[in-house]
Amino acid sequence: MFLKRLRLKNKADRRLKAGHLWIYSNEVDTQTTPLKSFEVGEPVLVENSFGKALGTAYVNPNSLICARLVSRDSEQPLDKSLLVHRIKIALSMRERLFEKPFYRLIYGDSDGLPGLVVDRFDDVLVAQISTAGMERVRDDVVAALNQVLKPKGILFKNSGNARKLEDLSQYVEVASGVVPEVVVLEENGVSFQAPVMEGQKTGWFYDHRLNRERLRNYVKGKRVLDVFSYVGGWGIQAAAFGADKVTCIDASSLALENVHANAELNEVQHKVDTLEGDAFEALKALKESEERFDVVIVDPPAFIKKRKDIKVGEQAYRRINELAMRLLERDGYLVAASCSMHLQKDNMIDLLRAGSRHIDRNLQIVDQGHQGPDHPVHPSIPETEYIKAIFSRLTFQ
Repeated sequence: MFLKRLRLKNKADRRLKAGHLWIYSNEVDTQTTPLKSFEVGEPVLVENSFGKALGTAYVNPNSLICARLVSRDSEQPLDKSLLVHRIKIALSMRERLFEKPFYRLIYGDSDGLPGLVVDRFDDVLVAQISTAGMERVRDDVVAALNQVLKPKGILFKNSGNARKLEDLSQYVEVASGVVPEVVVLEENGVSFQAPVMEGQKTGWFYDHRLNRERLRNYVKGKRVLDVFSYVGGWGIQAAAFGADKVTCIDASSLALENVHANAELNEVQHKVDTLEGDAFEALKALKESEERFDVVIVDPPAFIKKRKDIKVGEQAYRRINELAMRLLERDGYLVAASCSMHLQKDNMIDLLRAGSRHIDRNLQIVDQGHQGPDHPVHPSIPETEYIKAIFSRLTFQ
């Protein structure tokens, strides 16, 4: 297969040699290979400044990340054969680590398939494509998934900001077989239904699996508040792990309908209630009502989506966690979570420390967590590591 060349500037190959997969537009020798000469999503052969082949990639000339390496074999473009190979490698690791088929099967760059995420719900797969290069081989993605896993259905949940950055259309579409509105999964021995068609992202968030398992040590016999609950991933597990009472807060009525359904699914409906509304306002109202909880879980959406949002986003993280701290009993526990890659763990801890001192409480960090093994971290791409969970104890002097 003939591929156009994408030549890099002198020494611009250093990051690729060190293991990175991204090429920025300012690293391209546009005198030799003008970016405007490439089609969006087109496969290319990447060369260093001396013309030595570095591997194959796909291009988006309109994006800051203008190319993503897919293979260091200059004869191997992104096609069905490579997709099948990489999916099999990813599957072998998940099958080794998880007893049941509920996990993130493909995690983009970390699994050698930049721009592709696939979550597995037993015999249903929900995929998200975020780059033009992966969109170009969409049919091959479907064929490869069908060949390797033979699922009953594949859903493309192709919506979100990442696609906007690549000028891709937004759509939700059944690509193969039959996909129900709601799928059933199991996590940490607890059953859930996830609204894959209308819910957030793929319908579920596997990334906090290990952190939710940690709740077992903190919630038995306690009163628990789950803020930004979505469908109850944290709260329903707390109830299943022995909490006496769980309150779930979310702004989405659809999410809270699923909280109640998931409570019934696990026969803990008598322990679970919900509160619909803005999380900040709901916490203020609970404080005014003099409500108190033994454990408060705060797992918000990303307050920091871009580097320019760091200052405002950090203020939001501090505000929401300080509001949560004010609701804790004298010897209560706060589980502060974040999915913002731009929020560094040390900064998050400092925000919690500052919040605790502002309300004259002592903070003890008792446990820390990160994303599960189905979200492997690429050691050259820090953006692949984003999940943080800080378990802390709040006491008085």
